Amino acid sequence: MAEPTASGADLARQALAAARAAAKTRPAEPARKTRRTVRESRTGGRDPIGLGGILERLTAEQGWKESIGGGELIDQWTQICPTELATTVQPVGYDAEHGLLTLRPSSAAYATQIRLFERQLAKHLNDRLGRPAVRKIRVLAAGATAAPSPAVEEPAVPPAPVRTRETASPGYRRTFEAHQAAKASSTPTDPRVADAIERQNQVLTHPANREPETAFTDAVAELERLTAPTLDRAEQIRRAAIARKRGGDAAPVRRAFDVA
Repeated sequence: MAEPTASGADLARQALAAARAAAKTRPAEPARKTRRTVRESRTGGRDPIGLGGILERLTAEQGWKESIGGGELIDQWTQICPTELATTVQPVGYDAEHGLLTLRPSSAAYATQIRLFERQLAKHLNDRLGRPAVRKIRVLAAGATAAPSPAVEEPAVPPAPVRTRETASPGYRRTFEAHQAAKASSTPTDPRVADAIERQNQVLTHPANREPETAFTDAVAELERLTAPTLDRAEQIRRAAIARKRGGDAAPVRRAFDVA
């Protein structure tokens, strides 16, 4: 008798069961770690760099920053040092490598003062410079300090000459003469017209022809009322009280519970 052959579905179920059994008995493998690679620039410093970046890198590599700070310290001594030392103590040298500032005082008293307050002076200078440029101060023997060079004054601009009619430009004088000629020509030359204008001016300016001051009192009062500043309720009450007081309290004062 022939044995029944397994179908495709049966073979698949058998293979799945065998795989599950093998997975249970197989030892666990450690999880693989993925390594993240960092791309390094191998251009040898040939990438385009701005001029500012080049100067900053050169300054850091060559140590120019300390030298620049020393020059700034000596050149701006009168601005960054304490006020009492501006003209009595002179900086004569600065060692950027060791942060050593050399000073020459004008007298022994100032030399003693600098030695006593060396740390405070160094801190003051570093605070004004914004970096620890001074770490130590060396005081030389007292001697005469060089006077600071006077500031260069700009030459004063001479004031411009005042223009008058006599010194004005030819164009201005021609325009002025034309204006004067036009003004003179506008005056009436007929004596009858001039006489009529004179009589009209006399009539208009005569006091008898003026309106009396009491002719427009209503209009003036209305204009003052419209142009007067608006008063709040408190100010109105205050002014009414003052007016009542000046009037001699003629009207009786009503109380809250008086019968009207």
